Parts: sequence; structure tokens; C-alpha cells
Amino acid sequence: MENFDTVSLSFCGGTHNHKNCVTTALDEAEQLCISRGVRLTDARKRVLELVWDSHNPIGAYDVLSKLSQESGKTAPPTVYRALDFLLEQGLIHRIESLNAFVGCSHPKEEHSGLFLICKDCGCAAEVHDAVIDKTILNKTDALGFKAEQRVLEVRGLCPDCVA
Repeated sequence: MENFDTVSLSFCGGTHNHKNCVTTALDEAEQLCISRGVRLTDARKRVLELVWDSHNPIGAYDVLSKLSQESGKTAPPTVYRALDFLLEQGLIHRIESLNAFVGCSHPKEEHSGLFLICKDCGCAAEVHDAVIDKTILNKTDALGFKAEQRVLEVRGLCPDCVA
């Protein structure tokens, strides 16, 4: 595994170019799907774009509501199938405690999802730390445990809300 200890830019306040962030995520998703031989349909791409619309986790019903506002009545299974596809491809993460989704900032890399979630504004930052990933893998391997999902959530206050 590549050592890519980083924090997503969602806690960078005014220095973060979110439009560039979304464009990069969509471009990476298209390339990744092509390389894997899977289709990023227009519906899947639009759901991914809505998930990336902010760094605040978004629930399936909120995605459904936005799609319905844009193009009329959208069937819930359409949204759920798109979210399932995006999860399977590692393009998004599910924040279990919120029953919501955020975009994955490193979809090409195998990694644990570690999220810092602001309890005031709701912003979520994905943290990549090779040491944490390796520790989790070492512990699960040592115990003979087959991990199907590795997501850690840490709640607190983001820099903007602390100030």
C-alpha cells in the first residue's frame, strides 16, 4: 500500500477550491470505471456529483429529493442502486452513524475510512493514514478476522467551529 497520510481538504476553509475538488473526483471516477470495465452511467455520475456537492455527508433520501427536483419523480431504487455501485467501486464511503454518504478522496487506494465529523456544522474530513490502515489489517489478520468494512468515525469540532 502506498503511504498517503493526508487529510481531505474539507477543513481548509476559504483556501479550498470545491469546484476543482468535485471535477477531480468525477474525472477520477470515470477513469477508474473505464480501467475496471464497469459503466459509470449518467445516473451514477449524477448521484456521485450530488454526494460530492459538499463535504457534509448526505443521506439517500436527500439525494433522491435533489434528483426529483431536477428531473421529476425519481424512483428510490435508482438512487440505492447507484449508491451501491459507487460503494462497491470505492468512490464513496458510508458514514454509518449518520446513515449518510461522502465522496472518497482516494478511490484508487485500498484504505480504511477514517472520518473526522464536526458535531456542529456536520462537515466530514476523510483522513488517510498508512499506520492506522496497517494496524487494522495486522490486528484483523492476527485474529483470523475477515474484515468486510473498515470505517472509523471521530466526532468533535472542525477548525471553523472551534474558532
